Amino acid sequence: MTGKALETNRRTLLLGLGAAALIPQAMPAAARSLPAFPTVNPGTDTSYWNTVRDLYTVTPDMVNLENGYWGIMAEPVKAEYKRLTDFVNFENTVYARSRIGADLDNVRTPLAAFLGVAREEIALTRGATEALQALISGYNKLKPGDTVLYADLDYDSMQYAMNWLKARRGVDVVRFDIPEPATRQAVLDAYDAALKANPRTKLLLLTHISHRTGLMMPIKELAAMAKAHGADVILDAAHSWGQVAFQARDLGVDFIGFNLHKWIGAPLGVGLLYIAKDRLGDIDPYMADEDFKADDVRSRIHTGTPNFAAQLAVPAALALHQEIGPEAKEARYRHLRNHWVAKARELKGVEIQTPDDPGMVAGITSFALTGKRSPAETNAIVAELRDKHKVMTVRRGGVAKGNTIRISPAPYIMEADLDRFVEALAIVSGNRAG
Repeated sequence: MTGKALETNRRTLLLGLGAAALIPQAMPAAARSLPAFPTVNPGTDTSYWNTVRDLYTVTPDMVNLENGYWGIMAEPVKAEYKRLTDFVNFENTVYARSRIGADLDNVRTPLAAFLGVAREEIALTRGATEALQALISGYNKLKPGDTVLYADLDYDSMQYAMNWLKARRGVDVVRFDIPEPATRQAVLDAYDAALKANPRTKLLLLTHISHRTGLMMPIKELAAMAKAHGADVILDAAHSWGQVAFQARDLGVDFIGFNLHKWIGAPLGVGLLYIAKDRLGDIDPYMADEDFKADDVRSRIHTGTPNFAAQLAVPAALALHQEIGPEAKEARYRHLRNHWVAKARELKGVEIQTPDDPGMVAGITSFALTGKRSPAETNAIVAELRDKHKVMTVRRGGVAKGNTIRISPAPYIMEADLDRFVEALAIVSGNRAG
């Protein structure tokens, strides 16, 4: 984002959220220290990413490669969140009973612009899980005997919600496995085969980037395929928004759940749901909500009292994300991924679960050691990396061929951090003496 565009964004925040809610400024001064993001080889500009790294304060005791859980706030966003927390508590219910509704409503304005959708098509939630549960449970076009479909790489909570439809809607629930190792064509063929084998499929769950392996699905093609088979798609974009640069309409999906506290860098406990304007009637109001009219997307989710400061801090997080550069971030994540994967592929017995095809992977990638894919074995590897080598990773289950270990980067991760991980992996895998 250019300096002029960023300043315009800040003025929009001040106008949208009100001077009282965002005094004295919309973004702390530290965020304005970044140089223009590089347009040539943006993923490998060490000087630029050292400057970005300086925006984060993290423990020096551990190389944290488990950033898929959530993305920690940069210091400017953290300062804004703390300031807003103080403000909300200082003004308390005087503010909450008078202006908070309008201010939270206006948080949607920069989000919608960034997503390339109308403000009336999105609603704030406490995370992608809540958004997707509302979409799945509220989808009202199912009837007894229909089929709903999902894959092994989809998120656990979303699988549970799809399973729930059997009892609530009387549908058949079918799960299938994504090929491993995956290729673009193999993924397309797997979905095509599943849809053809289940001709009564009316709802398909898709995940843009899998939290298990980091596999990035060709969503636009899969959504078109589902439509050709007479099925709607609900998309889990929890791990893609902010990890890769895109706008919602690019994906060809009418129902999407997003996170803001993963790759956008907002405080914990913020997400949103998107429903295309002409499809709002296909999702029921949440628990017969009457706080908003039936033609208002906000009636499709009801979370009670949210963390006001967390939601109010979203525009600051989004502004910093845009200042760093969404495309630059995507290039950086892919560079970091390729940096360690290229070296890990040279280690005997180390299996990489995601392909090198840039259209099928971004920053997240998982690995396993040959013949060691049980929960106990992968947990032991995670523990050894953490306790002996001070490298944080995480086990992910649910993959058809066995458990895997996920590596997820962050803006503050540098190549030296990944080299330390690869050295530890060489020891853990038996390629090098400890």
